[in-house]
Amino acid sequence: MSEMILVREPALEAATFAALREGGADERSAGAATRAMMHASRIGVDSHGVRLTAHYVKALQGSRINGAPNMEVRRTAASSAVLDADDGLGHAAAYEGMKLACAMAKDTGVAAVGILRSSHYGAGGAYALAGAEEGMISLSMTQSDAVVALHGGAERFHGTNPIAVGAPVPGERPWLLDMATSSIPFNRVLLYRTLGKTLSDGVAADASGQPTTDPNAADMLMPLGGVDFGFKGAGLAGLVTLFSSILTGSTLDHLVIRMAETDDFQTPRNLGHFCLAIDPDRFVGRQFYETAIMRYLVDLRSSVARTGETVMAPGDREWAVEQERQRTGIPVDPETARFLRV
Repeated sequence: MSEMILVREPALEAATFAALREGGADERSAGAATRAMMHASRIGVDSHGVRLTAHYVKALQGSRINGAPNMEVRRTAASSAVLDADDGLGHAAAYEGMKLACAMAKDTGVAAVGILRSSHYGAGGAYALAGAEEGMISLSMTQSDAVVALHGGAERFHGTNPIAVGAPVPGERPWLLDMATSSIPFNRVLLYRTLGKTLSDGVAADASGQPTTDPNAADMLMPLGGVDFGFKGAGLAGLVTLFSSILTGSTLDHLVIRMAETDDFQTPRNLGHFCLAIDPDRFVGRQFYETAIMRYLVDLRSSVARTGETVMAPGDREWAVEQERQRTGIPVDPETARFLRV
């Protein structure tokens, strides 16, 4: 982190929004992308934070991404809908899809929205958080271009295909799980290349499928679970493909144009997302739900930990990082700082 430049949140947010607007995004799209990237940068998911701004600007200027999309919603039933993102920034589509799912769930208890003709949407936790802040148990997932080997495989097949789930907690920040079905996100490999850092064992492989810790040699990621238990991650990645790609009619992971390792920044990538909202009021009721989740979290956090370890619920680490960065500023790598002029 010594190479990083600390920037205060308001200045970083303003610079990110301005760069997207200058790059061709309309106000709604730029606002949504800034909101999602700032969420990631605040909680320490730097691989999906403001460092992606330059990439999105390149895609906007190349016409891969439509900077002023006309998103259309087609209601298919009382609790389901399809959102056509018109090749716009995925962040705007994902926030709109979650907003719609929450609105429908207030009437039907459970609601789902499939999103097609979209693009990279960054950290899925941003949208699960938005749903939780609406009082819903929420799920957001997305496919991405193939960069992860299958269990026992030696070529790219699935995307990192993240799954994010948020749940409201009375008087506290939401319970928030945001995980890739790969060992790590590929953006972390790119970040480590920039910083000259070494990868952990068992998270990436070279072009022949052999594990490597060198980010410059890494050609693909390994599925969650690594060499011995990667069938779990590969199976979960397939589940995300089922919901985000097959169910929405989007391009399959292994056929999607690569995000960065390509010269084609003109052709839209037709990524799919999926979001789900569940209203606790329609199940056990809000009062019982709140009592139960508080009891669960109190007992979880007071559970006996191994020596030198701390037991945490999903989201606890992220909210702690957010508080720290509010005090110290958000670390930005030098390349991104130059691009954003911060």
